[in-house]
Amino acid sequence: MGFRFRPVDTSFYILFTEQAQHLVGGAALLAEMLAEGADRDDVARRMREAEHQADETTHAIIKKVNSTFVTPFDREDIYSLASGLDDVMDLMDEVVDMILLYEVKVLPPELSTQVEVLQRCAELTAASMPNLQSLQSLDEYWIEINRLENAGDKNHRRTIAKLFSGEFKTIEVLKLKDIVESLEEAIDAFEKVANIVEQIAVKES
Repeated sequence: MGFRFRPVDTSFYILFTEQAQHLVGGAALLAEMLAEGADRDDVARRMREAEHQADETTHAIIKKVNSTFVTPFDREDIYSLASGLDDVMDLMDEVVDMILLYEVKVLPPELSTQVEVLQRCAELTAASMPNLQSLQSLDEYWIEINRLENAGDKNHRRTIAKLFSGEFKTIEVLKLKDIVESLEEAIDAFEKVANIVEQIAVKES
């Protein structure tokens, strides 16, 4: 049996946890954006700031990979995980930006359900990142993310059906469809992150 040296440096795990915590904040801002009476300009401004902070954490991870001789797991996996987490934040920022720019007045209640799924995914991801160090208790994480992604898929189909039910004007359908699709992509992106974590756990355990 081969033995792999594991560095005791915990900074990578701290940075991944920090990066995932940004997603918790981003999902909360997204929920706030959907709330009735929300100051959308202010929420969008805070989301841009949150996205910028998330970018800084991503850059810190990449910089550390490039300056570290022995990494806790494969460099390509570190890059993939950092990129995957960053993609989720970018997609949530995109949704907030579209709601602001499209000046959508009425948002279907199904969108709130999707954002609730996103919030749960963010919480699970943030709670699981510290477990990368021990590679323990991670299977429950990716199994639950997969279940949430399936629930998001079902809600996505129902939301699309509602958009084309005749309840909305054509221009509103076009605007809302963009928003709905980006929300779906964000949930899918969380599943991609969970898949990367599973690959790391299988490879390193």
